[in-house]
Amino acid sequence: MSNIVLKGMITLKLTGLKELYTDMKTKGIKRYKFVFTYSSVSFDVFFFTDETPFKLMFGVKAHNFYFEVNVTKGFVIDTNLGDKYTQLRKILGLQYDPDNPFKTFYFFSAFNKKIPKRADVNHKPEPSDIAYYRSDIEESEKIYFMGWRDNEKRGEKVGAENLHKTRLLLDFEAYLTCKRKNISSRWTHDKSLAQSFHLPD
Repeated sequence: MSNIVLKGMITLKLTGLKELYTDMKTKGIKRYKFVFTYSSVSFDVFFFTDETPFKLMFGVKAHNFYFEVNVTKGFVIDTNLGDKYTQLRKILGLQYDPDNPFKTFYFFSAFNKKIPKRADVNHKPEPSDIAYYRSDIEESEKIYFMGWRDNEKRGEKVGAENLHKTRLLLDFEAYLTCKRKNISSRWTHDKSLAQSFHLPD
């Protein structure tokens, strides 16, 4: 683990991610979910490797809070969270102390030590797991994937908002396929109608 200061940014190399990523690749896993606890607060952590740069998303359901960081080449992140910093500090129960301010570098350094080294195939996130934190999607109450619609057969065109939802909740390859073949992802609020995710034909 090392840190570098670039143009006012404090970057951190997440050495722990390298081992996890290597194991994910071996097992054909592009998206992974695990839990990280810091200051008695549990975070859902999502590691997305289906597009570049890779992404880490941290969420706390009890506070309806999440943030994302880009993971660049060498598993390097920028530890600056911008306007999410104050909310994170409050969620962690840390009072502002001008003499000893909370640094997100501490948070990510602790996280680096807790990253699992092996990927469990049962810990791939469901689209609904991700959707819980993403209200910025089309029909945000419909969080369960239920297949594909071929727009060519209907003489219709896949919408930009549907493509955005496909990209966020499924994966980048599905997004590219849908864009190329004019296919829409279909969604429902009824969990009993959910289908396992598979790429469109």
